[in-house]
Amino acid sequence: MLLTGVCNTLLTKYQDMQCVADCDTKRPKNFEQPVLQTLQMFVGESGCWLVVFLTYLICRARGVSSTTPIDDIAYQPVGTRDSEEGVRPQDGDEEAEGNLSSSQTLVDPTNAIAKPFIDAEGVLTERKPLKGWKVTLLALPAICDICGTTLMNAGLLLTAASIYQMTRGALVLFVGLFSVVFLKRHLSGWKWASLFVVVLGVAVVGLAGALEKKGGLSGELPGDTRPPKDEKLDLMYSAMHLARDAVSTLEAHTAAETILGIFMIAGAQIFTASQFVLEESIMERYSMDPIQVVGWEGVFGFTVTLIGMGILHAVVGRTPAGRGGYFDAEEGFREVFHNRAIAVTSVLIMISIG
Repeated sequence: MLLTGVCNTLLTKYQDMQCVADCDTKRPKNFEQPVLQTLQMFVGESGCWLVVFLTYLICRARGVSSTTPIDDIAYQPVGTRDSEEGVRPQDGDEEAEGNLSSSQTLVDPTNAIAKPFIDAEGVLTERKPLKGWKVTLLALPAICDICGTTLMNAGLLLTAASIYQMTRGALVLFVGLFSVVFLKRHLSGWKWASLFVVVLGVAVVGLAGALEKKGGLSGELPGDTRPPKDEKLDLMYSAMHLARDAVSTLEAHTAAETILGIFMIAGAQIFTASQFVLEESIMERYSMDPIQVVGWEGVFGFTVTLIGMGILHAVVGRTPAGRGGYFDAEEGFREVFHNRAIAVTSVLIMISIG
């Protein structure tokens, strides 16, 4: 997951740096389609249905069931501190006590208690199968995912990939707050302190990006002692300058752009945190194979994004200057299918997401 997440960020940033028009002028136009990149993500998630279908074929060929019966799935939602303290294993019930100790693994970093919630009779919460019209409940976290991912993709256009990845750390704060407010979780003092440290780190990253020089690196390389007659060293020196200038140009953003991008990325974490809370709330009551959950969210997300792209293209469309804007769907698809680098990275992004 860490590897695919890093690959997804780097591939998306690589797409943003691809010139698609006026490449020989002083104002080249790069690929700027955050909504289309969101659509690519949902295509990748929808690809989970291929795995479900292949699993079905393999299981059918072997003559076994392709899915686990719903009754065999024992969901153990995380309880609160009060519920944990109110229930104690009976004296001499070593098996129950062992079950409690073996389940002490954190489901996510915001849950205060990682033990399964057990009521007074020691019966685990039973979930109903998520099927029929109830599957549409997964459209709610998918819509949150659309808003969050699109904002993050737009913010990535204005910031460096390193700042983008660090700013996403603000997610833990919103997840913590929402889990306390909506899921009635309890966070201990040291966890609140940890969240404060994370937010402080995000603020420092944003401040560093805002104070960065507009032109990136400047001046001569450290230890500039280029000999005038040594052609090999002169070539190496020129190559170093060329590489430095290329990186500086690609990553250069004004302070205003960087600050705007950071606020967009940080704001996107509100939608992402809402997505997590909604998913947790739904899966506490209903059961479904996790890969099918991702697949359904991909289908709903793809459908809503595609409809939204059509509406935004009709309402906003191209910019007054005639250059394709963020919501110019026609220009976006043309750039994907006519630029090999963008097309290849689009496929790789879908694979990394799926």
